[in-house]
Amino acid sequence: MKIAVGIIGILLGLIVLLQSCAVATGGSLASNQELAGAGSVGVFVGLLFFVGGAFAFGLPLVSAIIFVIGSLLALMAASAFGDMKIWAIADLILAAMAFFAWRSTRALKQTAVQEKSL
Repeated sequence: MKIAVGIIGILLGLIVLLQSCAVATGGSLASNQELAGAGSVGVFVGLLFFVGGAFAFGLPLVSAIIFVIGSLLALMAASAFGDMKIWAIADLILAAMAFFAWRSTRALKQTAVQEKSL
């Protein structure tokens, strides 16, 4: 599951980055400061998607925390940029997947240690 979270996080990060760059640019050209600001927050959320996806391979708990932070930021920008609600939900889903991947990995390590001690 760690590999799936990593790949999905990185791909969604690229999509969010591209979309948010377009929104930020469009907001600046139209002199809409609220939309330009929301687009800038979206760029940061896209970077958090990317970083969270990268951490998912080795440190899934850190990845889950990064995805939750990204979700909170996306919800803050959702009033001006409606698609950020979708990215916030995707962030929360990836955070849950990364948390369960961390928990299952930890349980497997504990089982292996107990078997070696016997």
